[in-house]
Amino acid sequence: MTKQIVLKLLREHTEEFLSGEAISRQAGVSRAAVWKAVEQLRQEGYGIESVPNRGYRLTRVTARLRPEELSEQFRDRRIGRELLYFDTIDSTNNELKRRAVSGTVDGTVILADQQTGGRGRRGRSFVSPAGKGLYLSAALRPRCPLSEISTLTAWTAVALCDAVEAVCGVRPGIKWPNDLVLNRKKLCGILTELEWEAESGEFSCVIIGAGINVS
Repeated sequence: MTKQIVLKLLREHTEEFLSGEAISRQAGVSRAAVWKAVEQLRQEGYGIESVPNRGYRLTRVTARLRPEELSEQFRDRRIGRELLYFDTIDSTNNELKRRAVSGTVDGTVILADQQTGGRGRRGRSFVSPAGKGLYLSAALRPRCPLSEISTLTAWTAVALCDAVEAVCGVRPGIKWPNDLVLNRKKLCGILTELEWEAESGEFSCVIIGAGINVS
């Protein structure tokens, strides 16, 4: 917890140095705990400059995905209010299916750095190496007729195009029905699956998975 608080404070003061005493006071921990947290963040890839009598300043963020940072942004939203991260998993879609059996997963998002059993449409394999992509799945219980769920894949593709454009300044195209392409190369694949309750045979939830090449 201390590490997250220290990182949050440093991110709020990127244009200035923040003294160890100030961090200690605001975080409610000792100066030694602040130093330990800074060292842990450095090991994770963060660039933190330290100057005697001035304190610490964040100079570089890590490229590694940090779910605790994302959780703060999605705390009050339906999608992502529960966000779980795995270094390696068979499939983010599969993990949501397993969780759906034991309880509600509405709004749950699974993120992974690597998938060992990633899947595409019609049972095709989806290569998901570590450090090369963003692999995620979200589970929803849509409050709409089943007939309208067929448009979710298309709307997901549009949302992903918007996200890529916002972050990278380029807009991919959509190769119907579930791929994003850029410069004639596949940038992202989307897999939408429906889950049904075994006993009642009723619709349970929809799982939307996406694998995005960020290499």
